[in-house]
Amino acid sequence: MDAVQRLYDRLLEMIAAVMMAAVTLIIVTGFVSRWLGGSLVWYDEVAAISLAWLTYYGSALAALRGAHIGFPGLVNAMPANWRVAATFFASAITVFFFALLAYTGVKVVQILQGDTLVSIPAVSLQVTQSVIPITAVLFVIAELIKLPGLLRDARRGPLIDHEVKEALESVGMDPAEATERARLS
Repeated sequence: MDAVQRLYDRLLEMIAAVMMAAVTLIIVTGFVSRWLGGSLVWYDEVAAISLAWLTYYGSALAALRGAHIGFPGLVNAMPANWRVAATFFASAITVFFFALLAYTGVKVVQILQGDTLVSIPAVSLQVTQSVIPITAVLFVIAELIKLPGLLRDARRGPLIDHEVKEALESVGMDPAEATERARLS
C-alpha cells in the first residue's frame, strides 16, 4: 500500500505544481498587461478560479499527507483499542463528508448547464465548478489510501503529528522508531 500512496502522492503533487505554475503565469500575465497600460478582460475571473482550483487540489494532497487539522493529542490519550476506533471513526466521517460533497458537487455542476463565465462566454461554469466533485473524490481516495497506515500506527502507539513526522524524516530518523524510543525513556 505504501507504493500506491507514494504514486498517488506524486500524482497529486504534479497536479498541484501544474496548478501553481498556471496561477503564477496568469498573475504575471495580468500584471505585465496592466504595467504596459492594457488590461485583460478575463484576468480577474480566471485568476480567482485558478486560485480556487489550486486550493482544492492542494487540499487533496494535504489530506493524503495528513496535513489537515487533527487531534492527535486527544487520540493519543486513549487506550490502544479506543485509539484505533477513534481513528477509524474520524476517517469514516471524513469519507462520508467528501462523498456527500462529491454527490452535491455533481448536482451543482448539472444545475450550471448553460451558464458561462462572464468574461469568456465560451467557457462553461460546469468546467470551472467541476473542481468540487473531482477533488472531493480525490480526497476520499487519499483518505482510503492512508487509512491502513493510520490504523496500523494507532495500534502500535501514539499517533505522530504531520509536522513532527516530516521533521523527523528530514533529519533521517524513522518516526516510528523515535516514538518507540520516547515511549521507553
